[in-house]
Amino acid sequence: MRKIIFISDLHLEENRPDITALFLKFLATTAKEADALYILGDFFEVWIGDDNLSPFNQSIILALKTATSQGLPIYIMHGNRDFLLGKTFFRMTGCSLLPDVQVLNIFDTPTLLMHGDTLCTHDVAYLKFRKKSRHWLIQKLFLFKSLAKRQAIAARYRQASKAYISTIPDYIMDVTQTEVERVMQKYGVQHLIHGHTHREAVHTFQLDNKPATRTVLGAWHERGSALLCYADGKQELTIL
Repeated sequence: MRKIIFISDLHLEENRPDITALFLKFLATTAKEADALYILGDFFEVWIGDDNLSPFNQSIILALKTATSQGLPIYIMHGNRDFLLGKTFFRMTGCSLLPDVQVLNIFDTPTLLMHGDTLCTHDVAYLKFRKKSRHWLIQKLFLFKSLAKRQAIAARYRQASKAYISTIPDYIMDVTQTEVERVMQKYGVQHLIHGHTHREAVHTFQLDNKPATRTVLGAWHERGSALLCYADGKQELTIL
């Protein structure tokens, strides 16, 4: 049966070979049978520029290129960890870049796709950082630095992020329902798929007096997670 697959928050990095092995197996098996694969952000734990062609990064690039060359369309959205994925990466892999907000017609069901970070409106400190880090000039200045300097800066930010997360209440890191509803109304949809929060679940609620669904994709830290959407309308959050 025809199906489209959605995943998010793999946070691929060299020191987690278990996650990498799981993704490569998934790409060669489950994903191979899909009409398309959508990766909704934080595919990598960190991405400091397309010129960072480490053996690890090259292995992922090759795996993606192999899959797209064999006919699997792969779409990738920027996350808060890998928003520097650029034109060279997409050219090398054959993948396509998704905008931060995308309405996709999934077998006749209009669905909003997002990474999910902008839905967390209580996390004011992060949203300020996001606005600054996404500015084209800030990115250009960062990418102008040597790889070694970029790696050092990224390491400092990762440590600071861990420290910050450990000190704030859980609700700060979750989405705001009013923002979810505002964005869904803006784009005229009753279905939303996103990642970022690592809180895998299917939430149902009423929006404009009609049933609405928000599906949260799971992170891959402990296990693989994917949403399978079938042509008959069935949707399944599954463990890989």
